Amino acid sequence: MNFSELFVLIIEPSRVQRTIIINHLKSFGITHIDEYDEGQSALTAIRLQTPDIVLSSMHLPDMTGTDVINIMRQDTSLADITFLLVSSETHYRYLEPIRQSGAIAILPKPFTRKDLGVALQSTLHYLIDIDTPDDSKPEDFENIRILLVDDSSVSRKYLHQTLTNIGIHEITEAKDGAEALETLKQQTFDLIISDYNMPNIDGREMVEYIRAHGQQPTIPVMMVTSEQNKNQLAAIQNAGVSALCAKPLSYDIMKKVIEQLVLNDDI
Repeated sequence: MNFSELFVLIIEPSRVQRTIIINHLKSFGITHIDEYDEGQSALTAIRLQTPDIVLSSMHLPDMTGTDVINIMRQDTSLADITFLLVSSETHYRYLEPIRQSGAIAILPKPFTRKDLGVALQSTLHYLIDIDTPDDSKPEDFENIRILLVDDSSVSRKYLHQTLTNIGIHEITEAKDGAEALETLKQQTFDLIISDYNMPNIDGREMVEYIRAHGQQPTIPVMMVTSEQNKNQLAAIQNAGVSALCAKPLSYDIMKKVIEQLVLNDDI
């Protein structure tokens, strides 16, 4: 599979912005492009012919990009389609649901061709791994045991699917740090992938407990968070995380970080 085989559906109310995006896509050899100026007609089209990528603006005439991805994630026939937001929006209340719902990237307006290329390449690898039979995937991933910790069921589902695409199937889920610590008393894992902001026991507190009192004090912990506060991020680092990654997390970065933390491969 290559760029020329990708089918991209664009949702953008501005004709000028749609033209800019289309020209960028064509520069990568992508010609199978559908364009819509509002959300509902785009969702109808998506159900009729499934695109590889939905590339949407945030503010649409009839809904927001957040509404679009939420509807997609709640529909089993659309839930696994990759979603890319292109927006000048910076407000937390708009962007946080996008981050939690598993967007493959959030690009600013204006974005560079290079930034778009990185997102497209990551999507391509995601789609290739979906279509690759497990017996053709690297055996190194086959026996990796992962504890996935996130209070968002939507985020857990997306991350679980991403790990499955990589070739990892021994995945145990926990909805917060407290449940994760109880699970760690019963089972051993090769890697913990955790959110930071969670009820009861958050990601930082969980890592601090594991490092000081856990039965696996040296287990690698990959923290995936949308936290923006620099002081909070510094505290997470000091707690002893092995890798701190920002949401949205691209497929390629997740795969490379897992290789580095578990398989000791260089990034």
